[in-house]
Amino acid sequence: MIKILDFAEVTAEEVFARNEPTADVSDIVAAIIKDVRENGDEAVVRYAAKFDGIDPDGFVLELSDEEKSAAVRSLDETDPGFTDVLRKAAANIAEFCSKQLRGGFTLEKESGKVTGQKVVPLERAGIYVPGGTAAYPSTVLMDTIPALTAGCREIIMTTPPNPDGSIEPAVIAAAVIAQDTVPGAGSVRIFRTGGAQAVAALAYGTESIPAADKIVGPGNAFVAEAKRQVFGKVAIDMIAGPSEILVVSDGKSDPDVVAADMLSQAEHDKNASAVLVTDSAELAKAVAEAIEKQLCTLEREEIARASIENNGKIIIAGDIGQAVDIANEIAPEHLELCVNEPFRVFERVKNAGSVFLGRSCPEALGDYFAGPNHTLPTSGTARFSSALSVDDFVKKIQFIHYTEDALAGVAEDIAAFARKEGLTGHARSVLIRSEKG
Repeated sequence: MIKILDFAEVTAEEVFARNEPTADVSDIVAAIIKDVRENGDEAVVRYAAKFDGIDPDGFVLELSDEEKSAAVRSLDETDPGFTDVLRKAAANIAEFCSKQLRGGFTLEKESGKVTGQKVVPLERAGIYVPGGTAAYPSTVLMDTIPALTAGCREIIMTTPPNPDGSIEPAVIAAAVIAQDTVPGAGSVRIFRTGGAQAVAALAYGTESIPAADKIVGPGNAFVAEAKRQVFGKVAIDMIAGPSEILVVSDGKSDPDVVAADMLSQAEHDKNASAVLVTDSAELAKAVAEAIEKQLCTLEREEIARASIENNGKIIIAGDIGQAVDIANEIAPEHLELCVNEPFRVFERVKNAGSVFLGRSCPEALGDYFAGPNHTLPTSGTARFSSALSVDDFVKKIQFIHYTEDALAGVAEDIAAFARKEGLTGHARSVLIRSEKG
């Protein structure tokens, strides 16, 4: 059963402890990256045969336009209702992203002095979409739409193939719908490759797979380590850890609802974390009992049970204010505020990836549909980082223009600064212009 801790009676170490996975795959990943750098497509296909079970003879890495169209038609025929859901979710995400667009600026401070900033989209974004035991069309929408909205010319999407070389139609359809949803969007290309080899290909490029400027998207330990190792050659979004949910609730919430929300994240991964912080000992006990009852009904019971037993906890706080303070210290990926006045309580929140306000906002609403992104900081990194957004796919270029007279007016100030730092060459580069003049 999930642990119940009274904040007033236990140590801070018990309250804030995280059970993080510690498997070291760095050497394996380094070898894969080196192999892909040296051998390109041949290495990528070889790993697809080894890890995904495909037949390497005649294997083509990139999906054709015909295959994409066929996937959309297949989904329309087999599950037309879901195609409509994808389009509705894509529209919500695109609307939210459109509000994140920013322009540059120009400052004309005085005569002859101009400074400013130009916002430029990245040329090529790499999107990693997990495969294996589950397909995630939601990840496709959440990661491609911000990049397309930012103005990236090309999206390079990689995802592990099935043994027959196929990709889940819903994943392909999500990519097509994302491109269709954003006006004037760049192209989305899809490649059948996953794991560290896909990250290596996105970082360094192969004969078939273009190198990206930035790699985003979740993955297993090998994918996370590969992103860590290629960072610097390319940008990355984050090193994603196990999924997390923290529910702050007063005693008026339905314990069955709170338990269901906690289990929605526990079923992700044995290392996932589900936490309740409440000012009600009665609710704490009732939620613990509800979790036990609901665990037996989950298809992924084994995974969820391991998550609850290893990382789940219920913390009893003195009041809701203290509960939010505890949440800020934990800095969760997902934070639910199941209280009567959620917007008032929200004012106290400082650290969280995404916040769900009120008793009618399950975390799954954000996972799939509402519009805000579900690619979020984990493992306490919400203290200093943010959800994936349009900002992740642009860069800012500063510019300066001074006329000859404007420079002459500040030349001595700049030279004084340069001499103070011992950089007389810097000083000369400014003063020589007025001397020559």
